[in-house]
Formats: sequence, structure tokens, C-alpha cells
Amino acid sequence: MITETLKVKTNQNSYKLHDFSNDDIGDDHLYTGLETPMRKDAFKISDSEKKEKIALLFEEIMHVMGLDLTDDSLKGTPERVAKMYIDEIFSGLNPANKPKIALFENKYQYKQMLVEKNITFYSNCEHHFVPIIGKAHVAYISSGKVIGLSKLNRIVQYYSKRPQVQERLTNQIAEDLKHILGTEDIAVIIDAKHLCVSSRGIQDDTSATVTSYYSGAFNKPEKIAELQNYLNN
Repeated sequence: MITETLKVKTNQNSYKLHDFSNDDIGDDHLYTGLETPMRKDAFKISDSEKKEKIALLFEEIMHVMGLDLTDDSLKGTPERVAKMYIDEIFSGLNPANKPKIALFENKYQYKQMLVEKNITFYSNCEHHFVPIIGKAHVAYISSGKVIGLSKLNRIVQYYSKRPQVQERLTNQIAEDLKHILGTEDIAVIIDAKHLCVSSRGIQDDTSATVTSYYSGAFNKPEKIAELQNYLNN
């Protein structure tokens, strides 16, 4: 085991933000910026090396909790978790996994809003590393270029596959679409359930969180009403 080599921070209450301790902040959402907080050396080691390190560290966590790692059901868990973290649920941290997007001329001269609704996504709360499960609704008005419908889904999936805050997720999707499509006429709405609320803490299983981003033409009340009409039908 690697217990002896781990440096454990024993006084978590020493962490302060604007005179509030970690315990004072509790489950409150902190949204520190548009970019996902990443170290500059985040990709200094390969994915395979990361998986090896994560497996060792997760094995230590299981050991500390008292689990029997010689049990047939548990002994492969550290490697499975490491693979899941890097290759699946947190794969959106690596820019190399960003979907390649091709745009096409708007030959149909379609000038109304296009809405892709009910895009199912799974993310993880960066405060507790438990799932956020929800649906994203994305809309845009073409400025002369159009994007393949599946690419809208892939952009949502890319930004959701990282430790997230729903407000940041909403803005990251919208800002990337603005850049890709070359238009300000973008809307993103996310409706999600946070397991850090429903499965722990307050344990409220009925509430959901809704966030939105409107820019360009979607700042007009009539366009918002039109979009809501599409979503409700």
C-alpha cells in the first residue's frame, strides 16, 4: 500500500474563501469562471500513466474504507475506475477528444431557428464527484453555415464529460457554438438533476436545476417565447 507516501491534509477547515471556511460553504455552488480549472501541466503524462496512478490511489481509498481487495468482485475495481475516469466520464478534460466539426453552406436558405432538444447527457459535480443527469436544448440561427445535427449532441457530450458546474457547462456549450458557427444567435437551456442534492446532503429527489444562455436574436422576448413553444410541443 502507498499510505506512507501520501501527504494527507488534516485540517480542511484551514481553507478559506472570502472569509468562509470549507464547512461554511458546504454544498453551495462555486462558479469560478468559464474555463474548467486545469493545471498547466495537466497533460504532461500520458493517459496510460494517469490510469496507472489513479488505480493505485483508488486502491488506497478502498483499503482505507476497509474493503477486501482480495475479493474476486473488488480486486479489479481500481483499474476499472481508472479506465472509466480517463476514457469515459472525464474524457472531456482532454482537448484531444474534442469533436471535429465540419460546417456546410446553408443551401436551403433556412433562416429560422433550428432547435435540437432533449439531448441527454451525464456529467459529474465537481464538488462531490457524483453524477449530474439531464437534458440540454440547443438552438441557433444560421449566419450562412450549418452544422450536422449529431455534432450538436457531441459538443454537449464533450463539455459534460468533465467535473462540472451546471452554469459553466451551459456557458461553455454556448460560447463554443458561437465560435464554431460564427453567429451570436445561440440559445442553450439545461435541465438537470444533481445527485449531490438527491442522493446525499439534503436528499431532495424531486428538485431539478435549470440554466439558460441567450445571445443575439434570442435576447428578444418573442424569440424566447418561440423557443419555449418548440420545447413544450
